[in-house]
Amino acid sequence: MKQPQRPAGLRVWTPLLFSLVMIAGMVLGYRLHDTLRGKRDISTLISRSDRLDEIIDLIDAKYVDSVKTDMLYEDAVRGILTHLDPHTVYIPASEVAAANEDLEGSFYGVGIEYRIIKDTIQVTGLVEKGPAEKSGVILGDKIIRVNDSLVAGNGITSERITRLLRGKQHTTVRLVLQDAVKNAPRNVLIERDEIPLYSLEATLMLDAQTGYVKIAHFSATTADEFHAALQQLKKQGMKRLVIDVRDNPGGYLDAAVDVADELIDDNKLLVYMKGLHAEREEYKSHNDGLFEEGPLAILIDEGSASASEILAGAIQDWDRGVVIGRRSFGKGLVQEQYTLSDGSALRLTVARYYTPSGRSIQRSFAGGKSAYAQDYQHRFESGELTGADSLGTEDTTRFFTSRGRIVHGGGGIKPDYYVPYDSVLFTSAVVSLVYSETMDRLIWEYYILNRKELAAFHNIAAFAAGFHGDEQLLHHFLNLLDARDRVKANHLLENEKVRRFALQHIRAGLARILFKSNGYYTIQVAGDNCVQAALRMFGNGEYLKLIHR
Repeated sequence: MKQPQRPAGLRVWTPLLFSLVMIAGMVLGYRLHDTLRGKRDISTLISRSDRLDEIIDLIDAKYVDSVKTDMLYEDAVRGILTHLDPHTVYIPASEVAAANEDLEGSFYGVGIEYRIIKDTIQVTGLVEKGPAEKSGVILGDKIIRVNDSLVAGNGITSERITRLLRGKQHTTVRLVLQDAVKNAPRNVLIERDEIPLYSLEATLMLDAQTGYVKIAHFSATTADEFHAALQQLKKQGMKRLVIDVRDNPGGYLDAAVDVADELIDDNKLLVYMKGLHAEREEYKSHNDGLFEEGPLAILIDEGSASASEILAGAIQDWDRGVVIGRRSFGKGLVQEQYTLSDGSALRLTVARYYTPSGRSIQRSFAGGKSAYAQDYQHRFESGELTGADSLGTEDTTRFFTSRGRIVHGGGGIKPDYYVPYDSVLFTSAVVSLVYSETMDRLIWEYYILNRKELAAFHNIAAFAAGFHGDEQLLHHFLNLLDARDRVKANHLLENEKVRRFALQHIRAGLARILFKSNGYYTIQVAGDNCVQAALRMFGNGEYLKLIHR
C-alpha cells in the first residue's frame, strides 16, 4: 500500500495548530489586563445610536415573522468585522468568561483533570493541594454522579462536566466516585475554590548547567511564575537557559515584557506600539533581572504568536541569545477589549507593535481571512516546515540587531538556526499510530493496573532510568489492532526512528501521569531536535558565532 502523501500529514496537524493559534488570535496582544475587568466600557467612547439600531428596531416592530434580534445584532457585527484584520473579534456575553479565563490565570472549581474513556469520566489529574485532592479524590477514580446528575454512559460531554464541576467560590459539589479497580462507590463532598492555571508547563534541568522553561501562554501570573522558575533553576546550578515558546499563542504584552526584563539588562527598549489613534508607547527593561548574562536560547515555531514573538524579537534584536526552530506565526497587532452594554465584548486591534530594531512582524492579511488562515498549509506545501531553510521575507527592508546582524519583519520572527520537522515522523501514518486514542487509552489503563509498581519510582530521574515496560506496552498495543492495521503498524515500526518515537511517547505519557508536565517534558526533550540543537550550540562555540560575540 502506498505511503500517504505529505498533504495527508498536513490534515493531521492543521486542526491541532489552528485550534491553538487562530482561536488564540481572539485572546492575544492585550496592552493592559485591566481591560479584561470591564474598565473599558465602550459607552464611554460611543454614546450615540446609529443606523444599525434603527434597522434592527424596524425589523423587530414590522417584520412579517418573529425574529431573534440578538442573533441579528451578532451577525451584523461579525459582518462588519470581516472588513477588518483577522484578530479583531466579537465575543458573545455567554463566552466572555471562558475566553478570559486562561489569561486571568485562575477559575473556581474542584481541581480535577479528567478524560472520557469508554463513556466514563475518569480522573486523570489533580491540582496539588486543591479541593478535590484534599477531599480524598485519587487518580483513576470514575465520576458516576455530580450532585443529582448521572454523568456515566452515552452522550456525556466535556462541556457538560465542566459546567457541573465549576461554580462560585466556597459552594459545594457532591460527587459519587467509583474506584478504578475495586469498583466500590463512595460519596465525596468538595468545596469549590480558586484553581490556578499555570502558564509555565515545565521547569527542569536538561543537564548540570542548562535549565529549561516551557511557557504555554502569557497570562497575568506568568512574570511571577517565571521569576520563581529562574530562582529554582539557579539554585540547581543553572548557567545556561533554554526557553520554549513553541505553540505558545501569546497573551498579555506586559507579561512578555516582564519575562524579557529578566533576561536583558537595564534601560533597553523591548517593544514599542503605535497606531492611527495610539501614540508611540515604549516598554523598556528596568529591573535587575535574574538571568541577564549567560547563554540563552529561545525555541519558536509556526505556533509561536504575539507575546511569544515580542520575547523572541527582543532577544534577537539585542543579540542576547539565539532563536532556534521555525519561523513564528507573524502576529504583530495589539488588541484592547471593550465591554458592550449586554456583557458581550469587542476585542479591537488598536495598534501594531514593533521589535527594538523597528520591525513589524505582522504578516499580510490583504488576501482576506481565509488566505490568512491557510498560511500554515502554504508553508507546508512550500517545504518550509520539513525542507531546507529557503525562506524569503515579505518585508525586504533591512533592520539591524545591536551587533549589526541583518533581520527582516513582515512575516514572523525568522530563527537564527533553522530546525525543520523530521520528515520521517511528520506523516499522517506515523502521527495516527503514535497519537491514537487506542494508544493513549492503553497508557492510562497500564497505569491503573500497575499503580503500586509505578509508585516505587519516587522521582522523574528514577522513572527515566528504571522504567522498561514501554516495549511490552507497544507489543500489547499492536495486538489490539486488527490484522490489516497491525501489518501497517509493524511496517512503520521497522523504521528505528519511528519505533523510538513510539516508545518515547509511551514513556512520556506515563511520566505525565506520575509527575505531571515536568515528567512529560523530561522524557520528551531527549528526542527533541530543537532542544538538542541548543545544547550542541552551547557546547561547541556555534552559539557565540550566531550572535556575533
